[in-house]
Amino acid sequence: MKIEQKAADRFDWPLAFLLLLFGAISLIAISSAQTTGQYNTNFIPSQIQWYVVGSIIIAITMYFEPEQYKKAAWVIYGGGLSLLIILFILPESLAIVAPRNGAQSWFHLPGIGSIQPAEFMKTFFIIGLARVITKHHEKFSEKTIQTDFMLLLKIGAVLIVPLFFIMTQPDLGTALVFLAITAALAVVSGITWKILLPIFVGSVSLGGTMLIMALYAQDFLSTLGFKPYQFQRIYSWLDPYSYSSNEGLHLITSLNAIGSGEMFGKGFKDREVYVPESHTDFIFSVIGEEWGFVGASLVICLYFFLIYHLTKIALELKDPFSTYIAAGIIAMITFHVFENIGMTIQLLPITGIPLPFISYGGSSLMGNMLAIGLIFSMKFHHRTFMFKSDEED
Repeated sequence: MKIEQKAADRFDWPLAFLLLLFGAISLIAISSAQTTGQYNTNFIPSQIQWYVVGSIIIAITMYFEPEQYKKAAWVIYGGGLSLLIILFILPESLAIVAPRNGAQSWFHLPGIGSIQPAEFMKTFFIIGLARVITKHHEKFSEKTIQTDFMLLLKIGAVLIVPLFFIMTQPDLGTALVFLAITAALAVVSGITWKILLPIFVGSVSLGGTMLIMALYAQDFLSTLGFKPYQFQRIYSWLDPYSYSSNEGLHLITSLNAIGSGEMFGKGFKDREVYVPESHTDFIFSVIGEEWGFVGASLVICLYFFLIYHLTKIALELKDPFSTYIAAGIIAMITFHVFENIGMTIQLLPITGIPLPFISYGGSSLMGNMLAIGLIFSMKFHHRTFMFKSDEED
């Protein structure tokens, strides 16, 4: 028996309310960041503008059904990949290319501003990966070591091309996001742990070995193509006070800001510690200083609520393609939050990853809104029919 619900009943109101809360926190934090920032620009109108554009993106994304995204997955993936390739081949001297801090990761569009294609490619990548996994399981209904290994190779093939162009920009932070998404979907796809466990253990071992070599075998790593500034990032993470005049400055000021907030913070716009880029990558330092441990914990709890809500949706979905997309988006947002907050408190190295929905930035916000729009779409269209008749099974 088919029971069609009203559109208002199928809309995800709790998720919309969470986005509204994040928007309010973002504007409050950015407003505070400007009091001791290094820019004279008022970023509030721009952030409001990006939130409005993001809301439009959600509305457009929600209009299409998951099956339509599944059919157009390779077109979407290929379109995002084309932007990365164009950015790669264009010379830096062109006005449309906007290098920042030595990274060629941005397009400068007159009248719009700077756009980072990699932020959108994250979601496009999730769509392409979800289609690969779904089609593989449709073709191979019986799992074996051979079919799982074949699926892993397919996942790797989808990953390697965008990862290459992102690393050449270079953008290590975004590359790590792609790896996190890939690892999460590889686990959710059902690939046996007989394959995944050795890969994960080997990756962790390799990472640990590289870290030790960065400390004690720099000359050898230099012969492999590693640059001095990459070593300095490791040193400034482990011992920022020895590099307080350059690489360690961000981390030291961030730790001072968050620590000085103590339990309840200094109050709105009562900041005293200057933190570079406090309106973007280090927005959590502003929250920690002004609202203290209590305010920072509430923001973290809000992210827990968001991830919990997205996980609940993923478990409710019956369509495998939609489930894989939801899992990829959960992994992306979770990694962003963990890495951004972790780097502000010296838990993780600084990678330049923004805090989702709070940090200032059009590309990051629109990219996340695009991903959330897919969640809205899956929830909206999934609930169109509560039951199916026996004939449709």
